[in-house]
Amino acid sequence: MELHRRTGRLLLPAICILAGTVLLTVGDGGGPLRTLVAVGGIALGAVVLVGALRPFRFVVDADGLTVRRPGLRRSIRWPELAAVVLDQPAPRSGVPAAPRLLVVPATGTDLGPLDARHPLDERPAVVLLDLAGIRESSAEIAAALARYAGDRFLDARALHAGAFPDPDFAVGLRGYRVDLVDALIRQGQAALASGDPARRRAAGSEIARARQAGLPVDLRGYSTLQVDEALDALGVALADEPAGRDPS
Repeated sequence: MELHRRTGRLLLPAICILAGTVLLTVGDGGGPLRTLVAVGGIALGAVVLVGALRPFRFVVDADGLTVRRPGLRRSIRWPELAAVVLDQPAPRSGVPAAPRLLVVPATGTDLGPLDARHPLDERPAVVLLDLAGIRESSAEIAAALARYAGDRFLDARALHAGAFPDPDFAVGLRGYRVDLVDALIRQGQAALASGDPARRRAAGSEIARARQAGLPVDLRGYSTLQVDEALDALGVALADEPAGRDPS
């Protein structure tokens, strides 16, 4: 299976460059501010356009992964990977983030900076691909990885949702700060999915400490009532020891 970039990524930078060019060439000048805006639009569009046009190739097949992107150009055979994870980062400012593909290199394999961690066991990992600009759906990619990567592949999104469903908080005036609540929910989900009693207790303690200190309130944030109910439920889930484990 070969992945492809979304062609729509070229539209916005092209519009920025065109608009900036029009501002510079049409009319009676408009003064320094107009020139500054025009040059800024052209520069921003050019930077984004260059990034979008960089060589890209990503193939998933029986042999492994073929990757050609900035910072990495090589074929990665499956034995070079200890784990392959389709992960769903926590929302950013209340907006759902795109899934990303993480890999844990096998011993002796260098794939660049270890800039992430396995969501269940926290092994150092590499962010191999952000799916935000990819045409194929995350479900299609997950199916291909499950077929070819075998036991190395983990769809962490399904585990997180199964452990504790993503809450759908309303956003309004004087609500709890979005990024902090998102981080607490994701930490609890990951701990539940891991099945590690110590990690569950640590996540539960972190949530309790944050609530005891008082969750910060923003001008616009998550509904305080909904968040309190969700964190109550998450705390109860974290306090329950996994079946078959000795809580001591």
